[in-house]
Amino acid sequence: MSGPTPDFVLGYRTMMLDGLAQEVEITKRVLAAIPEGKRDYRPDPHARTAWELAWHIANTDVQFMDGIADLKFSMANPAEADKPKTVAQLVDWYDRNMKRCADRVRALSAEQLLTPLEFFGVFNLPAAFYLGFLNNHSIHHRGELATYLRPMGSKVPSIYGGSYDEPFQAAA
Repeated sequence: MSGPTPDFVLGYRTMMLDGLAQEVEITKRVLAAIPEGKRDYRPDPHARTAWELAWHIANTDVQFMDGIADLKFSMANPAEADKPKTVAQLVDWYDRNMKRCADRVRALSAEQLLTPLEFFGVFNLPAAFYLGFLNNHSIHHRGELATYLRPMGSKVPSIYGGSYDEPFQAAA
């Protein structure tokens, strides 16, 4: 059995980056819905705070994309001075960095996208396939964060259809 072909991996990258671009827009709306004064909310003593979860989503998405582009995962955190301090700054940081990272991944050759990358002894997949892992990880935690919003006094944005707070609107 042969592995993925160069043509397949180039098409896969395009499909995943197009989908991730849409997911990033949804994630930005969920992040932006965090009330600044309630960032320390946590639904359970063992849960992350809303701010910790928001940073985990944004930072890990960027770390994964940079790891794919670098063909090596380091998962290095930015310096404390470079971390966003407010919800609005976090949304802007996430937007800028995901666009930057996507451009870096878009520039990779088929050979680079097919390069096996070891992920801390857990996975060893072709670089492009980590785009799927990134997507699933981000969606999982975004859903978790979305459940925090109403108890914090915020509104839940439309994610894949209407929500109580943003009902589905049919196209005119």
